[in-house]
Amino acid sequence: MAMRRSPRPLRILVVDDDPAMVGAITALVGTEGHQVITAYDGLTAVRRYREERPDIVLLDLAMPGPDGFTVAGRIRAEGDAPIVVVSGESSEEAKVRALGIGADDYLVKPFGRAELLARIGAVMRRADRGPVAAPLPGEAESAGTTLQVGALLLDPARHEARVGEQRLDLTPIEYRLAEALVRAGGDLVPHLRLVRAGWPAEADPDLLWLKPHVARLRRKVDAAGGPAILAIRGVGYRLDL
Repeated sequence: MAMRRSPRPLRILVVDDDPAMVGAITALVGTEGHQVITAYDGLTAVRRYREERPDIVLLDLAMPGPDGFTVAGRIRAEGDAPIVVVSGESSEEAKVRALGIGADDYLVKPFGRAELLARIGAVMRRADRGPVAAPLPGEAESAGTTLQVGALLLDPARHEARVGEQRLDLTPIEYRLAEALVRAGGDLVPHLRLVRAGWPAEADPDLLWLKPHVARLRRKVDAAGGPAILAIRGVGYRLDL
């Protein structure tokens, strides 16, 4: 049975110091019409990310110059493109460290075409790219009035977030996470409740998805001068009043 093609071609930055692996990944994703941007070392990877602004990054950990952990951190500081680590390192420590830095998924070599494409599709769905959808007719009334904690204000009827007069450019997931935190009014929001708020359509959302998305939300709110998002280790998050 033929695999269902992706809704749109993606621009994928593939970072690996092994030309054979880069060629293999290029061939695998090329069957879906995706465009590949290549980098064979850490410095080039960061530069290509800045220049090309890919939709997603497939990143090896072991490479010349800055390693994959460093590259993931630098890319995450530059933008929000999903990062899938593609590595021969299968230890739990490496996976936890990569996800903690900001990677969205971790794929262990060797892998097949179906698994690679499934991981890419799942990460892009979780990233929920695109503008926040406007409410359907009749939803505006049920969305309620504006919500505010400190300088952070949310307008559920318009699906807008602002700090003072500065509008925040949030993805739909980031907006849902922000709304859950603001509705708590500074009280703790447990990890499970927050991940269910962020991914309401997922029957069993993975708690590992939460950290990179909260980190991106925190960065945007902090940059605008909004309240700090505090992590309560092992428990959840809350807004600092």
